[in-house]
Amino acid sequence: MNESTKIEALVNTAMSKLREIADCQTIVGKEVVTADGTTIIPISKVSFGFASGGSDLPTKCKDTFGGGSGGGVSIQPMAFIVISGGEVKLLQMTANADKGNAIINMVPEVIDKVTDFLKKKKEGNDTAAE
Repeated sequence: MNESTKIEALVNTAMSKLREIADCQTIVGKEVVTADGTTIIPISKVSFGFASGGSDLPTKCKDTFGGGSGGGVSIQPMAFIVISGGEVKLLQMTANADKGNAIINMVPEVIDKVTDFLKKKKEGNDTAAE
């Protein structure tokens, strides 16, 4: 077995183990349904790094090879998707979330409040006109 094949075997083994850890269900987690029917879906950020290397050691034996590989995975919870009473909300975990994201997340709630306010105002005008 030549050195490139040995390095390839090391890389393939490490990558297959990382794939087992970081699959799609790690990023978008399994849904949890509470007793009142609320569905909660966890969303995580997965980062991983990988390194490998090998060397042909100078010895009298022709098949001497030294090599190694390694990897690491970081899984960080980022948000939860909450589905309750026909509404869907994204609850972010980060306390110092980007202000742009926070504003975008508030838009549907603000629109709902303005719409409810206008409906109540119109209903009040309709009853006053009668």
